[in-house]
Formats: sequence, structure tokens, C-alpha cells
Amino acid sequence: MRRLAAALACRVQGSRLYGKPLQNLASGVTILEHIVRAARAGEEIDEIVLGISEGVENLPFAELARRLGISYIVGDQVDVLWRLVQCGRAAAATDVFRITTECPFTCWELLPQAWRRHVEEGNDITVVDHVPEGVHFELYTLEALERAHREGQREDRSEYCSAYPRKHPERFRIAIVPPPPSFRRLDLRLTVDYPEDLVLCRKVYDALASQGPRIPIDAIVKFLDANPALTDLVTPYVDPTPLWDGAVTPA
Repeated sequence: MRRLAAALACRVQGSRLYGKPLQNLASGVTILEHIVRAARAGEEIDEIVLGISEGVENLPFAELARRLGISYIVGDQVDVLWRLVQCGRAAAATDVFRITTECPFTCWELLPQAWRRHVEEGNDITVVDHVPEGVHFELYTLEALERAHREGQREDRSEYCSAYPRKHPERFRIAIVPPPPSFRRLDLRLTVDYPEDLVLCRKVYDALASQGPRIPIDAIVKFLDANPALTDLVTPYVDPTPLWDGAVTPA
């Protein structure tokens, strides 16, 4: 029986915006709380585990986990990849769902298809790409995460924890789930790294929270297209490069 755990690595440190996962999307709703609610809203994910960085400054994440009734582990500040492995092991998972905790919105509508392909095709890694920055997700077998950690270098184990399989795709069975045309918007950015990103994501949440917790990406795209002043705020930070293109050709 396959068991999928959402591994959510988190820490408060950040050179551009402090405590990003704990920033409020709305009064009383942090980015991380919204992510947990969305992860719980479907049937694919069996358990959610926070992979908390060491340090007393990160204790609020443990308190949040206890309040939300989810599991957590505490691990190395730099070795994010090992924290993801620890999350998977703590949940007795066969597979790990990975998103970053400064990204409040995810292509949840593609998760059922991605999980089905991941299992049926026997993939090591199944991802969604070619979507607005911050809304993609990755599925790994736990064994693939462990292998990436074992074979990779120090820099591959950092916050760039998909770096090793992207550099060595021949060592993994990788599939990309192609998004619908309306999602193929690499000109849009929905991650929180700068104060301007937070302004945009708060406006999106305020306008579309009633459609949540898994707010449809189509609805977000339409809202941003209707509000170009918001997208103009983050235009200097947009990176239109697909993350996984060098690893495998989309189906």
C-alpha cells in the first residue's frame, strides 16, 4: 500500500523577508496554515509533517504543528533534503509530496492525476512544471529522496533539494505532468520572497478565499490578469525559466 506524506520544510530565517511561512495571508491565517488546510482538503495525502529547522527561533512552528494536530521533526538548518527524508520516515511514507512553505497557492487540481501517474508508471519523481512560479509541486518516492541525499553534494542538500535529480535525470525515472494551457503562465509569480510578493498573495487570498482552501489556479490567473497593477509589483522578480526542462521532456 502506497502512503503519501506532505513534507513541509520550514524556518523563519530569510534575508529578504523574515518568517515567510508565518506571514499572514489574512487576519488569523498564516501562509503555512493555509497550506495545511489545502493539503488536508483532498484524499491523496495521508499525513502532513513539518520539517522544522533547528534553533529556538523556529519554536513557533512546533507550536503551530501541535495546534493544528500535525506531526513534525526538527533537523539540520542547512540540510533541507535530509529534513524531507526525516518527514517521510516519520510518517512511515513510501512517497513524499513536496512544496515550499513560502508558496501559498498550489496546482492542487493536478495532484490526483500526478499521483496516479506516479504510482502506475513506477516513477521515482513526478512533477508539475511550466506553471506560475510558486504553484508547482513534486512527488518523490522516499527511496529517490534518500538516493539524492546519499549521492548528491552539500549544495544539492540545501533549499535547492531538487538540484541533484535535475542535474542527473538519467539516474531517476522522472515524469512531468503537463498543465492545461491556461496554467502555462511563466510570466506570473505566486511565491513570497519579497514584501511585494506578500502584498500580491494577500490580495489574491482576499479575493478568492471563498473558493478555497484549494483555490483554483484558473481563478488566480484570471484575477491577476484583471489586476495588472498587482503583477507589475513583482515583475522585477519573475523568473520565467521552467525548473525541470533540462531533466525530461514533458509528455
